[in-house]
Amino acid sequence: MNKLFIIGLPRTGTTSISVALLEHNFKVAHTAYTKRAFELADVISDAPCFSDYVQLDELFPCSKFVYLERDLESWIPSIQMLLKKMQPELHEKTGYLHPVLKRSFSTTFELLTTIDPFDHQHLKSCYLKHQDKVFNYFKHRNDLLSIDISEKNSLKKLLDFLGIQAENSTDFPHLNKGKQVDNWKEFKHPNKINSLSAGKEHRKFFDYK
Repeated sequence: MNKLFIIGLPRTGTTSISVALLEHNFKVAHTAYTKRAFELADVISDAPCFSDYVQLDELFPCSKFVYLERDLESWIPSIQMLLKKMQPELHEKTGYLHPVLKRSFSTTFELLTTIDPFDHQHLKSCYLKHQDKVFNYFKHRNDLLSIDISEKNSLKKLLDFLGIQAENSTDFPHLNKGKQVDNWKEFKHPNKINSLSAGKEHRKFFDYK
């Protein structure tokens, strides 16, 4: 296996799965905005993976992918909360968030072309479009696992998918509950990879668009 990419949408458990994999000795980047971050990490989750999995599949052959499911009626209010909190910083010109993250969110949630990006039906459509694209892309392949981390034994399914002995495996940690959005920054671990890691090309990202 080259890399493991977590390609579920935000608020589907990307932080929880990232922390769980840290505890199984993987080097993990929760979001990655430089080539060097991708080089250093074994696992990359969240942006830009949920929007760029096709390009990442080409750049890192023999990788594995995990799609995270979540019940729509609980996911929609959660993503509404996140998008409203992030809205000023996602602005194309004035937002301070990293351009890779802004592009990833804007593409997936059609932020620049939708009158009301917080609308329930719009977000439901975005979720289902993303899901359909993922499942169609990986159709007839065996390198995608789809799990709901709230379900019992979902961590065991993940470890089995990765070929890891799952003795005494516990459930996924439940992080970023409710209005929490940044538990990853607070979590300390030596295997965490900085999203902005610099290398020979400084903080350059890949050339694809």
